[in-house]
Amino acid sequence: MGKRVLLRIAYDGTAYCGWQIQINGITVEEIINRELSNLLGEEIAVIGASRTDSGVHALANVAVFDTESRIPAEKMCFALNQRLPEDIRIQESFEVPADFHPRYTNSKKTYEYKILNRRLPIPTERLYSHFVYMPLEVEKMKAAAEYIVGEHDFKSFCSNRTQVENTVRTVYQLDVNEENGMIHIVICGNGFLYNMVRIIVGTLIKVGLGVYPPEHVKEIIEAKNRDAAGPKSPAAGLTLVKIQYEELGEY
Repeated sequence: MGKRVLLRIAYDGTAYCGWQIQINGITVEEIINRELSNLLGEEIAVIGASRTDSGVHALANVAVFDTESRIPAEKMCFALNQRLPEDIRIQESFEVPADFHPRYTNSKKTYEYKILNRRLPIPTERLYSHFVYMPLEVEKMKAAAEYIVGEHDFKSFCSNRTQVENTVRTVYQLDVNEENGMIHIVICGNGFLYNMVRIIVGTLIKVGLGVYPPEHVKEIIEAKNRDAAGPKSPAAGLTLVKIQYEELGEY
């Protein structure tokens, strides 16, 4: 009797061309499929929840797979971690209902973006934050963030490459805080469009630099035009922190 197993996966995205399998580079999904198949002696293809971009990190991305293996689901993480490279680690594994799908089940996703805002860069932060040497006004960024919270059509904050027809999403929380020169932007929503978080951050940086007043963000949303928003911020500063599922009682 087969079972469906959920994995929560942490990874440093620096060395990978994102999550999703592609022909022009190594991806996290490719590594996990290969090592799971070797471990279980079956051809495994995981279904991922979030297709993070090249260079983006994760503390708890989610993927599921079906297996006939007798290895208990909660032990899969330990067995798999012995085979994975050091920059990918399974944080948890457990059995879920056979029809559970990580992309089509009600969920809340939380991302964090880090901006190192000081006169000179710190080498050890270069892979996990975006360095901005010009002073950012955090209070103005906080004021701008308030316009983004709620249900909106986020077409202005979506890369033109997307094929998604419905660009309405709900942002439950968007916090901007600074500590010792590091600005932490935490955003939680019911789903995010292609590059949406990085474009929101790029727009907030424009506000912090004084290019836009905070209230201009309302006009950007209403424009429903990618050209109205700020630039896409670099991938390295972004981490997928967690995904919570209503069906699993995590809300």
